[in-house]
Amino acid sequence: MRLSTFAISVGLLIGGLTSHVPSQAQTIEYRLLATNRTSTLEEEMNEAAAVGYRVDAVMGGETSFGGNEGVVIMSRLADDHSADGRYQYKLLATNRTSTMQEEMQEAGDAGYEYVGQTIFSSTFGGREVAVVLEYDQEAELAEYEYLLLATRRTGTMQEELQEAGENGFELAGMTVHDTSFGGDEVVAILRRERAR
Repeated sequence: MRLSTFAISVGLLIGGLTSHVPSQAQTIEYRLLATNRTSTLEEEMNEAAAVGYRVDAVMGGETSFGGNEGVVIMSRLADDHSADGRYQYKLLATNRTSTMQEEMQEAGDAGYEYVGQTIFSSTFGGREVAVVLEYDQEAELAEYEYLLLATRRTGTMQEELQEAGENGFELAGMTVHDTSFGGDEVVAILRRERAR
């Protein structure tokens, strides 16, 4: 296991590069987390969130020194502690689509929202689909119904996406990669807000 954490302060001249950064030029602090253990990555995301960082991007793959890792980049406005403890994260990782569907739904029922997904090889799980979900303690609670589609055939995915769209599901994210549970697959995650 290897865990890398880097804090980088940079002055951005162009605003709006991430969804939660104001449009004016400000100093942004970045934190990069990288590990091949999903439990460690979730713990590190929540430690960073406790001091105001928020997830910007997630990716899995081969890094020069760490091998196959899950990599997350988080950011916050410099010297701004208004978001300390505001966000909480769940990292779900599995090599079974049915398990992922159930875990995502449990998180959605608790108010967690989809942030991103990737596929990476973890120490114990092999090649897994990994999904990052975020809970915003200050946002109005929205419950989402999640749908995970996985297939090797693009024609089949087209049909399943069309059917999901007709039922009000919007695409949240997609990966195309070799997974333990299906070989070379298109994995799409969709969601719709539940009526109150």
